[in-house]
Amino acid sequence: MNCPTNVKYTKEHEWIRLEGDVAYVGITDYAQQQLGDIVFVDIPTVGETLAAGETFGTIEVVKTISDLFLPVSGEVLEQNETLADQPELVNQDPYGEGWLIKIKPAADADFDCLLDAEAYKALINE
Repeated sequence: MNCPTNVKYTKEHEWIRLEGDVAYVGITDYAQQQLGDIVFVDIPTVGETLAAGETFGTIEVVKTISDLFLPVSGEVLEQNETLADQPELVNQDPYGEGWLIKIKPAADADFDCLLDAEAYKALINE
């Protein structure tokens, strides 16, 4: 299972990668494996400012729909439009082409409360 060290993780299996003043958010390799084949991604929150832990959208697999939680406070700037036609990218490349949203983190966004790769690996191996 892939756990890149250049991202931070949540206990809910989202990841976040800061690039300048914008952050990419997606679900982890572990999460996509547990969910199975992703058939639809719904992100109705573009343009909204949300608190850490708030639901920013849902991800749908054949048998269930799962909520997606924002790792840190911020404004949802953009969703990955490619996923409308190719939701399977989340399964194939969860840390790359399968990213879900871009956010502008709030000034007080707390990245220190998130897990690093080692702590995340420990969480999923419990």
